[in-house]
Amino acid sequence: MTTTAKTPEDLARLFVEYANAGDPDAVAGLYEEDAVMAFPPGSLTVGRSAIRDVIAQMLAAAPVFTVEKALPTVTSGDLAMTSTAPADGTGGRTQVARRQSDGTWLRVLDRPEL
Repeated sequence: MTTTAKTPEDLARLFVEYANAGDPDAVAGLYEEDAVMAFPPGSLTVGRSAIRDVIAQMLAAAPVFTVEKALPTVTSGDLAMTSTAPADGTGGRTQVARRQSDGTWLRVLDRPEL
């Protein structure tokens, strides 16, 4: 089992895996320390710790996530924009990830809902 994102596309799969396991710490570990997530809708959550808290609240309701169809990744150097076609028809999900010095990828910006 891969526990770190070796590619930008791994981040969505790992998010689903960790969220379904009910592990907000592992989910938050997919984000850079100063990442920004546009969630809850209409607000911004800034920083890994705050993202972890929001994820913990969300996971308390025990939602079930599925891996959604990935759209083509756009990469420029150490930055990548990933997106998926939401299974629930809510519009789109888009993230920006950055390659880390060890070659793994972490999310920098996350818009989980449009």
